Amino acid sequence: MQIVSALFIDEIELRQVPGPSTRIDLTGIHFSAAAPEPFPVTVTPHLVVIVRNGVGEEPNGVLEVTFHRAGDQIARNVQPVEVEPGKFAYRLVRGELEFPGAGTIEAHCRIDLGEVTVVPYTLLEPVA
Repeated sequence: MQIVSALFIDEIELRQVPGPSTRIDLTGIHFSAAAPEPFPVTVTPHLVVIVRNGVGEEPNGVLEVTFHRAGDQIARNVQPVEVEPGKFAYRLVRGELEFPGAGTIEAHCRIDLGEVTVVPYTLLEPVA
């Protein structure tokens, strides 16, 4: 099982098309946002992790997402992932991230003990 993509998003929608085939519509993909209020602040951005499972591979795995600031782990989410061989799936991760000030947090995503996919999320100063 491998991670195909990991992105911070506003919304996700699934739709069927002929085949049968499924389309995943992602909107509001972003890597930064303005703080909703003055610092310190806690935000809960949505991270979508899209995974695929190759033909003949084990259908069960564990998705682990750890959130890091300046090399220190500040949050963690672990959840099971079941994907039929030859298919795709997605998981939503909603971290509760504390920001004492403007800065960047990195989401480190991996399946079981596989490769890590790193996705940055920067919180900017609030808009006046």
